[in-house]
Amino acid sequence: MEYIVSSYRYLKRKGLRTLLTISSISIGVASALLINVISSAGTFAINKELDSFGINGIALTGVRKNGTSVVENKDLDIVRRLPEVENAMPVITIMGFLSHGGENHNAIIWGIDGGSEQVISLETKYGRGISRGDVIAKANVCIIDTETAKNIYKRDNCVGSYITLNINGIIDNYEVIGITSPESGLLQRVAGEYIPVFIYLPYTTVQQVIGTKLLSQIAVKICNTKSEDIDIIADRIANAVNITKPEGERVKAENLVKQRGKLSNTLNIITLVLTVISSISLIVAGLGIMTVMLVSVSERTREIGIKKAIGAKPNHIRREFLVESVIISITGSLIGMLICFIITAIASAVINFQFKVSVSHAVATIVIAVACGIIFGVYPANAAAKLSPVEALRRE
Repeated sequence: MEYIVSSYRYLKRKGLRTLLTISSISIGVASALLINVISSAGTFAINKELDSFGINGIALTGVRKNGTSVVENKDLDIVRRLPEVENAMPVITIMGFLSHGGENHNAIIWGIDGGSEQVISLETKYGRGISRGDVIAKANVCIIDTETAKNIYKRDNCVGSYITLNINGIIDNYEVIGITSPESGLLQRVAGEYIPVFIYLPYTTVQQVIGTKLLSQIAVKICNTKSEDIDIIADRIANAVNITKPEGERVKAENLVKQRGKLSNTLNIITLVLTVISSISLIVAGLGIMTVMLVSVSERTREIGIKKAIGAKPNHIRREFLVESVIISITGSLIGMLICFIITAIASAVINFQFKVSVSHAVATIVIAVACGIIFGVYPANAAAKLSPVEALRRE
């Protein structure tokens, strides 16, 4: 307790220097925590986006040398008849434009079938989904998300209204029959102008507009099976379709579960790299503590000499300086954590997304920061402890 009181008095006496040193620790800790929060939020948002695409089954794709797809409507019937297949959905994706207020906004047009929610996560918040009747009638109907509805009509529910789409150079009006809650809400709010909006139409409507009977892919939901059997089933599906096609027009079935696993590993590596980079700021802050403590030793040479002359042992001097390092480190770490919580709370309110600070990561960051403070405080503390009383008194 004596060391703490003594250290506190000295740090208070050197208020500005102490404040600057604590600030460096605070900024380092806050930076490390915020980088982790941002990377975790990004990973969460991307995984949510993949969930909305139905990245949990098999995708049947194939292209010719000229870049056109080889997947056709008749392939859908073949796939649906296979015993391993629970459901299959035709998918057409094409870039288009959503026209509003004299401006064109980038849009990804998804042509899908009725009952698509069984394959991809497309739950309607208002209205209804695309029906089999819409597909047969090639109806000019669409589903948009709440973010798009707010941007155009300033409200969530605009079912029954119309939007203007430019698909393949053909401009037409489409009735909004359903509104979804976007899984990519964070991405849309943070980088909305760079990320195209998603608009869902009956796939037959898209085929009619662009003048084709081809599909971009077939999304396949397989029956409950072991993950190691998915590759085998994917090969069976591809073979069943390929035997009906001429040479040079082959499809391939991709295991999206495996692809998602690879992407998740990549995201984890990126998060780890960012965390390591952010830890460098803690090392820099530790070097700052060492510099300040060395200056402190130089300034207090006479004080150290007097203490040793009246019986203070080297360990007492060493502990006093180490306690100062620990006080600076802990204070800076706690302030840095508080700054992180404040920034994430403000960001959550502004962006309307719940950013979360990992308790385990916060504790680990504080422990590392304090450890850096102790490690970088050892050399100055030893330098102070090794001063001889005579030399210390003579130096001043």
